[in-house]
Amino acid sequence: MSGQTQEQIGTPGRPWGEAEKAQWRARQSRRRGYADEVLAAIEPLRARFEVSEYGRLDYAPDGSYPLLAIRGRDWDDALPCALVTGGVHGYETSGVHGALQFVDRHGGDYAGRINLLVAPCVSPWAYERIQRWNPQAIDPNRSFFAGTPAGESAALMELVAPLRGRFLVHIDLHETTDSDESEFRPALAARDGEPFEPGEIPDGFYLVGDSADPRPAFQQAIIEAVAQVTHIAPADASGEIIGSPVVAPGVIDYDVVRLGLCAGITGAAYRTTTEVYPDSARATPQQCNDAQVAAARAAIDFALAHGGDAGGG
Repeated sequence: MSGQTQEQIGTPGRPWGEAEKAQWRARQSRRRGYADEVLAAIEPLRARFEVSEYGRLDYAPDGSYPLLAIRGRDWDDALPCALVTGGVHGYETSGVHGALQFVDRHGGDYAGRINLLVAPCVSPWAYERIQRWNPQAIDPNRSFFAGTPAGESAALMELVAPLRGRFLVHIDLHETTDSDESEFRPALAARDGEPFEPGEIPDGFYLVGDSADPRPAFQQAIIEAVAQVTHIAPADASGEIIGSPVVAPGVIDYDVVRLGLCAGITGAAYRTTTEVYPDSARATPQQCNDAQVAAARAAIDFALAHGGDAGGG
């Protein structure tokens, strides 16, 4: 729906009802293929990894979407676990393809060291439509809580639930795009019946840590690794990135559990959310994927080096 004006749906100042949400969904169109671009990329990985369907989203008339998880064949219940998630927001392309590139090129590096679990495309309907929300106009990355109405979030939480308490690290791969400001934030304001307040999109990579357990050394190790691949977003004139204070170069913090963010689902000692900026004139699509891979590797390597020791963060 890029280029359309979401404020035209409904009445300004009044939250959307079911009719407005149906109108919004009717405007969405399939712009790329989950089967062709994601499932096809996962298929060759079956030779080296375990691939399982952890859920299925039936979104008639658009189709049925299998949700796939990838894990190491050498799973050992005596080892801690690492979770890598991508595509919670389907339009954030490098989150999906960065996760797949990480598994393909580096997943085997952690055999016998940590149990690796990767969910590369949490929101396939939104992936196809280059959209932030699911078909019910729900943002999955504000919906990771008990009784969630978002099927994407519910399925991932069910996958993770048996392993809670065993995760050492979780990195959730995202992007911040120009369309956040031009399309998705105006849509959010319209949906919720609130005025749209313009913001500023940062040029570069940054991280969102957990304000309840920020682990600054962990976050900084990731920033340093990614800086070898692409540039780090500077603070704006107010010392902020997307309205939040910069607590260290390229790092802001959110209360991830309270906000229902994916990064809060595991209880891992080390957790963070990446934000790649794919619209930068200084970054190619491959650099964006490489930045996600560098972040995932740095996160897991740091966690393995420091264990659950609070002194490591």
